Amino acid sequence: MRASRRAFLAACSVLPFAGSAALASVATAPARKLLILVELKGGNDGLSTVVPYADPSYARLRPRLALDRDQVIKLTPDVGLHPSLEKLVPIWESKRLAIVQGVGYPDPNLSHFRSIEIWDTASKSDEYLEAGWLTRAFTHSPSPAGFAADGVVVGSGGMGPLAGRGARAIALANPEQFLRNARLARGEGESRNAALAHILRVERDVLVSAQRLHAQKTFATAFPAGAFGNGVATTAQLAANAAGIAVIRLTLDGFDTHAYQQARQQNLLRQLGEGLSALREALVEIGRWDSTVVATYAEFGRRARENHTGGTDHGTANVHLVMGGKVRGGLHGAAPALDRLDGEGNLAFAVDFRAYYATLLERHWQVRARDVLGGQFAPLDFI
Repeated sequence: MRASRRAFLAACSVLPFAGSAALASVATAPARKLLILVELKGGNDGLSTVVPYADPSYARLRPRLALDRDQVIKLTPDVGLHPSLEKLVPIWESKRLAIVQGVGYPDPNLSHFRSIEIWDTASKSDEYLEAGWLTRAFTHSPSPAGFAADGVVVGSGGMGPLAGRGARAIALANPEQFLRNARLARGEGESRNAALAHILRVERDVLVSAQRLHAQKTFATAFPAGAFGNGVATTAQLAANAAGIAVIRLTLDGFDTHAYQQARQQNLLRQLGEGLSALREALVEIGRWDSTVVATYAEFGRRARENHTGGTDHGTANVHLVMGGKVRGGLHGAAPALDRLDGEGNLAFAVDFRAYYATLLERHWQVRARDVLGGQFAPLDFI
């Protein structure tokens, strides 16, 4: 049993819960709509995701990486999707896929570690905050007490926007092992040893949540193979949870494409397209498509000009995808101005990422964004 406990705790981590009352065992119908965040870790190349194929500057800046106009999936006479994202076309055609262009922030930082910290905390580029933006949202507007958790992080990568005290959040470093060992772990009472008592309390909190996280749903939806596909399948199980979860974060890693980008990004975008398509099917299957928003984010985009190794270096403004049954599909934000790059060859941003977050907070959750983001950021109209 001790081995099972070690495996159980190794497969997950838990942030301090707000108290035992927050873990009430009575399941209630979710009162807060579900938000699913998909991190494109490493900084996805937006110009190869939503392709400005009609802009002559695009081919000039990318003589090797540029996609021909007959390769892309044309959305408008000016832009098209990368062909690996073909699974998203039905969602676009149903007007439930929003493409938000030009997302960034002032004085951008091109360090992976610092820029994702800025995105996770919704801070200014010269401001350092401890709590993630979602943690602050739950501090100002708690989820219903009957929810199994405020948030669940699927896979590795840290707590991200759920970091800090104030959120009932669980990280599933190994979702399959977590769910398997949750059935094996058992509490063993109290201890007079303070350190051991703390471990036992953490274990009990995780165990109580774990028992309520997995819906044991058998889906007709076929999920893709691979790590990201497994994460999507786990996300669907969490979304099917009757007790309620407010936010789920999963990650697709590998987008730091400094070299040989074409084949690497093609594979990554195929995984993304297949995963998001399967997630939509699963949400429709459990009746949660209309009450869920799925949104991508990343620490930054890539530079507009390709480099000498067939890749792209760290850049600034980027494009992000949002889908859901109540999402207003289409192009939002501003198209990349490839003829007006800054002195380092980077794109100017048109949409502050905090306005992107404000839209999710106010339009999806009805939470006043100013309380969470520390400033006034007008929501966009994709919800």
